[in-house]
Amino acid sequence: MKPLDHLEHLDKHLVDELAQVARETVRDELRRQTRERRRTALLYAASGAAALYAGAALALAVGLALALGLPGWAAALITAAILGAAAYALRSAARPSAGPRGGAEHAVGTAPAAPEPGAAPPYPPMPPVAPAAGTPEPGAAGPAVPRPDDADPASPHHRA
Repeated sequence: MKPLDHLEHLDKHLVDELAQVARETVRDELRRQTRERRRTALLYAASGAAALYAGAALALAVGLALALGLPGWAAALITAAILGAAAYALRSAARPSAGPRGGAEHAVGTAPAAPEPGAAPPYPPMPPVAPAAGTPEPGAAGPAVPRPDDADPASPHHRA
């Protein structure tokens, strides 16, 4: 038996042991991260439930305040209309660019649809730019005078 055969067995044993330690370390780290994420998710859920109850209490208070001067059914109807308007405003704020079909998608190569009246365009307007010196006005006849910035830097420069 050669002395190297014994070392090969030790190397295999060492690799197996290192792999086992790495697996245990990764497993422990994943457990720790999962525990932290679970706690965060639970706190967010509790916060949402508390906000829901707070909103219900606020709606009840608005309804009761309106019921002082109105019949109960009218106060409830007004409160429901207020909550409906708030829900619609929040939904609109969540999707500001939603069109009639749920999105502002259009086919490639086609012009975008005109924005609805009162709606902001999806891109900022371009400021007006004065024509450069030597550039003829649109519709004016005559040869165009080449400008220095029209030259292609990759092409060789020839003088006539």
